[in-house]
Amino acid sequence: MTKGKNVYFISDLHLGATYFADPIAKERRVTRWLESVRDDAAHIYLLGDILDYWYEYRYVVPRGYTRFLGKVAEMADSGIQFTWFVGNHDIWIFDYLPNELGIEVIDGAVERDILGKRFFLAHGDGIGRHRKSFRMIRSIFRNHFCQRLFSAIHPRWTVPFAHRWSTSNRKNIQKMQSDFEKARKVILSFSEQYAIEHPEIDYFVYGHLHSLEDVAISETSRVIILGDWISKDSFARFDGERLTLHNFPQ
Repeated sequence: MTKGKNVYFISDLHLGATYFADPIAKERRVTRWLESVRDDAAHIYLLGDILDYWYEYRYVVPRGYTRFLGKVAEMADSGIQFTWFVGNHDIWIFDYLPNELGIEVIDGAVERDILGKRFFLAHGDGIGRHRKSFRMIRSIFRNHFCQRLFSAIHPRWTVPFAHRWSTSNRKNIQKMQSDFEKARKVILSFSEQYAIEHPEIDYFVYGHLHSLEDVAISETSRVIILGDWISKDSFARFDGERLTLHNFPQ
């Protein structure tokens, strides 16, 4: 750790989402949070769905996110470490963001020692056993051939399509809540079993579910779900002794 003593975790910012009344105001709020923690942050983990949509074309940079990406680059240049987990909305991060920002990008789950504790970290969408339709869509999105086909379509068609899909999914509140509840059961079940097989894990930290939770799953292991920045403006802070959940004040 190069500076500070705290490690921060944040997820599901969904920056750029068209369902925000003022997407730029939301981006400014996130950058204010980053600025608020820069003096004591050693490492910031971005646990997926940071951007509501992102696709890296070889020669085209998607519009938007300038304030956020600039702040991450500035803080990374100052010595703060960033790790960005690929979510189910910002799947298509390839080499531009890690190279341009100087950050670590992870697609999947990892175990990591952080300030003397053992963490299991993941966005959460790929954890456990999901229904066949979900697994099929996820595999298509991650298929290299399908990605090449998608990249051949002009961005003026793909970007609006992606935002319409995201917005339409959020309009079906009942289905969305049902999907998240099913995913929550899968994630908790997976974590409980994993903790039995790996009792050295102190914390399981996930995004994806948009709920803000701290759940004990054994005498020594806890599941932390990070909420979102759609309505909660939430994050977690670990100081080497306690992992606590917070909301960024208005």
